[in-house]
Amino acid sequence: MADVKSTVSAAAAGTIRIGERVVNRLGFGAMRLCGPGVWGPPADPENALAVLRRAVALGVNFIDTANAYGPNVNEEQIAEALYPYPSDLVIATKGGSTRSGPGQWGRDCRPSELKKACEGSLRRLRLDCIELYQLHAVDPKLPYAEQIGALKELQDEGKIRNVGVSNVEEDELEIARSVATIASVQNRYNAMHRDSERVLEECERTGVVFIPWFPLEAGDIPQARVLSEIAREKNASPHQIAIEWLLQRSPIMLPIPGTSNLEHLEENIAAASIRLSEEDCNKIATSRET
Repeated sequence: MADVKSTVSAAAAGTIRIGERVVNRLGFGAMRLCGPGVWGPPADPENALAVLRRAVALGVNFIDTANAYGPNVNEEQIAEALYPYPSDLVIATKGGSTRSGPGQWGRDCRPSELKKACEGSLRRLRLDCIELYQLHAVDPKLPYAEQIGALKELQDEGKIRNVGVSNVEEDELEIARSVATIASVQNRYNAMHRDSERVLEECERTGVVFIPWFPLEAGDIPQARVLSEIAREKNASPHQIAIEWLLQRSPIMLPIPGTSNLEHLEENIAAASIRLSEEDCNKIATSRET
């Protein structure tokens, strides 16, 4: 473990702007607070609420969720744990994914369904306006511009403040930006998997926030030997090194590591106080394991 536990705070990661809101650049992904397969409630509902409250106490003021997590369970947990919300808290949610069972994921991004999904999220989160609403996936059954257009209409109606996209390639991001102002992109990206490198570079060029999902590769990050080696040198964990590498990789990066374990939560947030050398960052970036 790192020797920074006594000063754990997400504020150590610095800040980033999403629209008109400024948040600490280390957030929390709430998905893991659901049951197995991201389906239904967890075995210990009170622990899930405690994790959310502790995250906020540790300086997290950006929480990522989706209507598909549970489904609905995750948004309800956030409201139960944190409402009325702190004035600086930004809750980002998503619509466009459907669920038929544990580990089962589908897509339905028809404008009518996206609007229903948004209305449901507003009710569950007890909000009048969602600060960041993201299209969860690209639906191949209809033009992408139509899908983004539905979110633009919700924005014009005052139901969402900022539009985000997820799981996109460069051409899809270009289409989205032709329809609406895109505040964020959420793609899979971590020290082991960097297929979205070019999307990240485009976000850097245009000032779009990049939110890497699976920042810890669902907990499998320690399999990367280079992370373990650097972790030993820093008296830290491989998870912490993976998080800090993301923070140092780009100033537009907003990692959202998730956990249902209070100890792991504190460990993850403590990563914001670790600093890697340029040599460390280059070792990770050029590792053949990634």
